[in-house]
Amino acid sequence: MAETVLSFVLDQLSTFLREEGRLLGRLRQEVQFIRDELGHMRAFLREAEAKEEDAQPRLQEWIKQVREAAYDTEDILDEFVARFAQHRTTGIYGSVRRVFSSIKNLRARHRVANEIQSIKSRIRSISEGHQRYQSEYGIPAQASNSLSVVNNTTWRHSRDDALLVEEAKLVGIDQPKKHLISQLLEGDDYQLKVVSVVGMGGLGKTTLVKKVHEDPEVRRHFPVRAWVTVSQTCDFQYLLKDLIRQLHEEGKKPVPQSIESLNTTGLKKIVKDFLQQAGRYVIVFDDVWDVEFWDTIKFALPESSHGNRVMLTTRKADVASASCIESLGYIYRMEPLSVEDSWTLFCNKIFKGNSCPGHLMDVAKVILGKCEGLPLAILAISGFLALKDVNRTEEWEMVRRSLGGELEGTGKLDRVRKILSLSYGDLPWHLKTCLLYTSICPEDYEIGCERLINLWIAERFVECREGMSIEDAAWAYLSELINRSLIQVTKVFYEGLPYACRIHDLLREVIVSKSREQNMVTVTTGQPTMWPSGKVRRLVLHSSSSNNTQHHQQRPNYCFDHLRSFVTVGSTNQLPFKTLLSEVLGSSKLLKVLDFGGQETQEEIPNEIFKMFHLKHLNLYGTRVERVPKAIGKLQHLEYLNLGKTGVRELPIEIIKLQKLRVLRVYQQVDPSDDDYGFHGFKVPSNMGALLALEVLNCIDASSGSTMIKEIGKLTQLRELYITKLRREDGKELCSSLANLTSLRQLSVDSIGKDGDHEIIDLNHHHPSLSSSSSFLQSLHLLILGGHLEKMPKWVAHLHGLVRIDLDWSGLRGEEDPLESLQHLPNLGRINFCGSYQGEGLCFKAGGFLNLKRLHLKRMEGLRWMRVEEGALPRLQTLFLQQLPLLEELPLGIQHLSHLQRLTLYEMSSQLREKLLENQKEESEDYTKIAHIPEILIGYYTDDGEWRERWLWAEKKKKTYNLS
Repeated sequence: MAETVLSFVLDQLSTFLREEGRLLGRLRQEVQFIRDELGHMRAFLREAEAKEEDAQPRLQEWIKQVREAAYDTEDILDEFVARFAQHRTTGIYGSVRRVFSSIKNLRARHRVANEIQSIKSRIRSISEGHQRYQSEYGIPAQASNSLSVVNNTTWRHSRDDALLVEEAKLVGIDQPKKHLISQLLEGDDYQLKVVSVVGMGGLGKTTLVKKVHEDPEVRRHFPVRAWVTVSQTCDFQYLLKDLIRQLHEEGKKPVPQSIESLNTTGLKKIVKDFLQQAGRYVIVFDDVWDVEFWDTIKFALPESSHGNRVMLTTRKADVASASCIESLGYIYRMEPLSVEDSWTLFCNKIFKGNSCPGHLMDVAKVILGKCEGLPLAILAISGFLALKDVNRTEEWEMVRRSLGGELEGTGKLDRVRKILSLSYGDLPWHLKTCLLYTSICPEDYEIGCERLINLWIAERFVECREGMSIEDAAWAYLSELINRSLIQVTKVFYEGLPYACRIHDLLREVIVSKSREQNMVTVTTGQPTMWPSGKVRRLVLHSSSSNNTQHHQQRPNYCFDHLRSFVTVGSTNQLPFKTLLSEVLGSSKLLKVLDFGGQETQEEIPNEIFKMFHLKHLNLYGTRVERVPKAIGKLQHLEYLNLGKTGVRELPIEIIKLQKLRVLRVYQQVDPSDDDYGFHGFKVPSNMGALLALEVLNCIDASSGSTMIKEIGKLTQLRELYITKLRREDGKELCSSLANLTSLRQLSVDSIGKDGDHEIIDLNHHHPSLSSSSSFLQSLHLLILGGHLEKMPKWVAHLHGLVRIDLDWSGLRGEEDPLESLQHLPNLGRINFCGSYQGEGLCFKAGGFLNLKRLHLKRMEGLRWMRVEEGALPRLQTLFLQQLPLLEELPLGIQHLSHLQRLTLYEMSSQLREKLLENQKEESEDYTKIAHIPEILIGYYTDDGEWRERWLWAEKKKKTYNLS
């Protein structure tokens, strides 16, 4: 874990020397020496940390020394910049000020020089230890380039762990097994088919595939079979030799003796020649970690004409996809066990098939809940509990309370930790850092993806990549962690863009443990016994159920001098938050991140914040702040400012000084109880176009006129733009400005005024840059128009990259069909219409909306009929109809929607509701139209004003869905 810290600090040192090196003067060489020495140790650390858990205390202490030296180096340099970089001025006044500053700061510069010398001495001493341990532990000076060095013993243990699932008769495996067998046996008999099983570690992928591989029907169908365990660090030649031996033994043929002397190419040729002559084969490659492995092995697998099959298990989605691209392929995503199957497996292991005793029921359910359907964890934890006395509830309670600590012990629970740690060990250092940072989240906590990636950026975890914005790079990091099954997406904003995510509870325990080891994040609830002690670099305040009022007393010594970030997660108690914030702002000069979104008790921005020279990220979302002082202009390194859902409605002109500002969010819902009415924006200074680094601007009040609209055209880096209160006469100017925004992904324009008084949005203007090939038209993914439209803008039909469109209160008349300009957009996946059409009917024509997956129609009081022609909406999965009082019949042609998974009918006409609820006979005409739809939910208010939801099919169990 020190290697992760070291890589991060080395990256920062390189940036510092490049951007601020001239400030150092003679100290530049000293810093260069420190960077070079730390760089020499990095490769060694990579190998040493693979042995750290089994290493002697001396090596563990040395690794800790490297980590602390790296952190302290960063602290000293940030202090240096904070003190001296502020005095860069020009002109006669600047010269006088520089002379005064140099005299005033002479002692400070001398102190910094001494501290750098001290660090240099420490680095020299650590470097001597590096050379000593290098020979003592047999680690080469130039370590492997692999970022995931794990010895063979470790991965073999990981396979044993996966097959722990074999010890019990697994429940919930029969259906997946039958499904995979059908994928192997069915399909084209003249083409190689690859079946990939993907999912996080511990789900039982290996066990499932092993059951399939050994099934009698599979054995009969495929006379030639082999099983190859790949692992993180495989010897490719050894793997090929093992495969050759298995194939020859299966075919009852002697193994060629020449394999011991052949190179990789020769071994692959033997495999290919054998398989071409052998007939029908199925080969399993278990635990594949790298796309490169598949790209290499595939050349040894002949297509032939026998309907050959390959099965592959992996934790990484990109590996599964790559293996299926060139061949006939199928990807099976392994899901956790259901609650019912988890309980059965749990009880089978502990109580030998008997039921759980009543006095253990509550604690057993809590412990099982931690496993979240992970079979490996269920078996390991139940095996651990099987050793406890079932008559002593306190023993089980102790396990529940200390489950995180038990994961660090020995035996089966320790093996759970090791198998989950393998995925972490496979990550490059920058992704390790990002994953460890998720330890800021409490158990079962959903964090917004946008919040998470902006915290990564502010903490300087994200590296700029050529041709990519820093935000794109951060989203790529998140996607990689999702693909590796390390982060779970819980909500999606629109097609392809994760909105919220979480970490599996047991994986979180591993992450929290590793984060604690390297002092990355310190978590507190603010309670007297939970105040942080020692050097704290990142402080996170979680909510606490206690209302103890003595927080300022009894706490141990702590040090916030090195603090880089203060973040609150969840709704925290007022007193510990206020106390901690006061302490942090009073003693922390190196703060880069202040994120206390959602703290409703915060009513103003503390003045101490404006003294934070290094501050890059300030999140005040959901607070009661109503005013931004002029002193905001002092935060010249600020990149992220979030004042969403606050009372702020205007920003001072000093905001223009923030030339590094990348994200600016200032908005408030018009009606907090109903988001159909949009947001209030904020009034901006007339020269807003000077903020050239802006990528997100959400949302500006456009009522001041065309001058401000023209300024928007200067913000050419914008990716997200939200505008409110647009005047009709400014529509042409806005179209002109939009033509310059070649990177724009999200655009929202509304004209919502007081009491629902919507001014007409007129964007139907031709501009030379808004042609069908315009960069703006090609880049836009999300379009929201809120307010009256006389006509749909003509350029909407050219938005070939558009994924989602929302039309709110457009009020388009019957002759202006909103579907006409949208039906042939190739990537459109979601439509939300609210009060957007006044016509009597909507027709979805054949060949239209080929990729639409979700359609939501709401508050169209005049709509009497809907028709879906055969061949329209072929991929529609969700149809949501709400508050359409005149629609008395189901959409004509609804039977053509063969992929429809859910139909939701909310507050529809009483005739339609009664017809569906009272006439559920198989012979009825309505039944035959919708019998193919698995989920049909009807919601309505009774005459007494009570809200009810009913599933149409009697046997359907009521579920809770996120229908937002």
